[in-house]
Amino acid sequence: MTGLGTFHRAMADGWDPSRTDASPRDASQPRAEPGRRRRVRIVPIVLAVIGLAILALILLWNWDWFIPFVDARASAAIGRQVTIRHLHVRLGWNTRITADDVVVANPAGFPPTAPLARIAALTVVANVRDYIDGKGIVLPLIALDHPALNARALPDGKNNFTLALAKGGNSSAKPPQIGDLRITDGTGQVYYPKLKADFGLGIATREAGAGKPASLLVDARGRYAGQPILASFVGGALLTLRHRHEAYPIDLRIENGTTKAQLVGTVRDPLHFAGADLQLRLSGDSMAKLYALSGIPLPATPPFTISGALDYAPPKFRFHDFVGRVGSSDLEGDIDEAPGLESKPDVTMDLRSSRVDLTDLGGLVGTPPGKLSTPGQTAQQKAALEQAEHKKTLLPDTPIDIPRLRSADLHVRYVADHIENKFVPIDKIRVVLDEVGGRITVHPADFAVGTGAIQSHLDLTPQNDRSVRASADFRFQRLDLGRIMKATHTFTGQGTIGGEARIAATGTSMASLMGHGNGELKLVMLGGGNLSALLVDLSGLEFGNALMSALGLPQKTEIQCFVADMPLRDGILDTNVLLLDTKEARLTGKGSVDFRNQTLNYSLTTRANHFSVGSLPGPIDITGPLGSPNIRPGTEVVARAGAAAVLGAVLTPIAALLPTIQFGVGDNNACTKAVTEAREPAHERRSHHRRR
Repeated sequence: MTGLGTFHRAMADGWDPSRTDASPRDASQPRAEPGRRRRVRIVPIVLAVIGLAILALILLWNWDWFIPFVDARASAAIGRQVTIRHLHVRLGWNTRITADDVVVANPAGFPPTAPLARIAALTVVANVRDYIDGKGIVLPLIALDHPALNARALPDGKNNFTLALAKGGNSSAKPPQIGDLRITDGTGQVYYPKLKADFGLGIATREAGAGKPASLLVDARGRYAGQPILASFVGGALLTLRHRHEAYPIDLRIENGTTKAQLVGTVRDPLHFAGADLQLRLSGDSMAKLYALSGIPLPATPPFTISGALDYAPPKFRFHDFVGRVGSSDLEGDIDEAPGLESKPDVTMDLRSSRVDLTDLGGLVGTPPGKLSTPGQTAQQKAALEQAEHKKTLLPDTPIDIPRLRSADLHVRYVADHIENKFVPIDKIRVVLDEVGGRITVHPADFAVGTGAIQSHLDLTPQNDRSVRASADFRFQRLDLGRIMKATHTFTGQGTIGGEARIAATGTSMASLMGHGNGELKLVMLGGGNLSALLVDLSGLEFGNALMSALGLPQKTEIQCFVADMPLRDGILDTNVLLLDTKEARLTGKGSVDFRNQTLNYSLTTRANHFSVGSLPGPIDITGPLGSPNIRPGTEVVARAGAAAVLGAVLTPIAALLPTIQFGVGDNNACTKAVTEAREPAHERRSHHRRR
């Protein structure tokens, strides 16, 4: 007890146990204040608490606490709800951030169970040192593991993939620098009713090796434009798209039904499609099916193959210096297309052909294009051609597709140096066509035949989504009959054809337009050749010899003049004048062609030019379908006097045709002479023959 008492007194006197001596504390030194002693004791406690708190924070830290903030920022950036299930961060100079189960939601009106996008894991690596050094945001890697895209559209065109991207507050800020983008086992599904599209996607990247960015691989399989589609794309790294100093490789192959497209080459500035060195090859059974891939409304054609260079000269894509074949015809030229992201495409075509088979252009008027001998025809195309050959109607009734015409504006210039066709031996064609808002104007369509020409202008204006109002006029000027005869390979001769034709109508097809048409046809023909060959080879009718026999004419008789004046009213082509003058006889015609039901109701009467001819038959009736009319004797047998009376009545209005005759074939011609003689009284004509 004595020791303890001494210890307490020593403490009270200021004894410092750290001192080595045992002497009492010097009373002259100041005594420590109680508050200071308390602060000395609190500091270690505070430090211990902070340390424990830091340790607890480290042990209990969860990056998921930041998910609401990240979700809100991402959702605001794309205008669509974005959610993240887990967030992981590994700190360092190259900080790695991984978000698990990232979901981009659909807008209202789309099923929530199939969101626009879902990514199993999204990893971003950020270079902290570069950011501190003022080099901006540098992301050496972005990796997407099992991304799934579900792009859908409703029948009214509303879709779930158009995003309302937020505009950046600082437009001068440097964009992030991304080193590599990697995609592992990506999938997608595209459903777009308006395009009749429903196909799946496979998306991935492939390591290029040697530290190079991974190349991009995309494949598609399903249906597009109602046809099976199979496509594959191999390109350079996605992030090199912005590098103008490095050519971006492209290898795209598409099979859409029977249409195939292949695009191979490189692009220097891919984001602007500038500096392109690309070759595009297209093939298929009809150019009309290119509409689904190009947006250009083209007519039906026979099988085709074309290839050329593709590049971009703002604001148009240019498919230039292409060459190829369409059916039996060659085709080359240039096509420029301004895609029209917010409007319809605007397309300019400059096309040329050295030799073109007229049957290959049948799709322009609605007939099956090509012929049975055209190479590469599908079974369906051959069946359509065979069916067309056996149809009794001649005019095509294929509806004009006005909505498709309105889908793009077209400006076409086409020149063909030579047209091959048995019935229409045209030497050259030049067409200038503009289609704007569905309205088609052809100004002009000029056809050269020998030393003459057919000049035409056409205008088709849509009235609604089904019908068009059409007007057309044609001028036949000094057409070379010898050139036409030579094309038949059966006879020769010289002569000239001239005249004019006009039509105005409203309808839904070529047949419908003719069936409602109003206009006229005035035609004059001079010169040699034999009539039977002309009937068979020029008009395509298969009853030439039978008709010659029924009319009482020789199988071969030289044509001296042909004149026709036929008005068209409400689809019926009537006859004011029809005169055919040969060496042996003069024929007159009366009747009509009904384009409403495509039937013929006509009568031809023959009168001898030489009185040595003994007897001539009465009228011959030609009736029935235009494609296969019938020939039979008329119901009455007309004597010569009767025939002459009929002739005089028919020729009464022929004086009005003289300007047309003179325009078409020139003055002082055999037709003028034939008309004059035909109008002379019989006794004057006999005296004239005796004097000769």
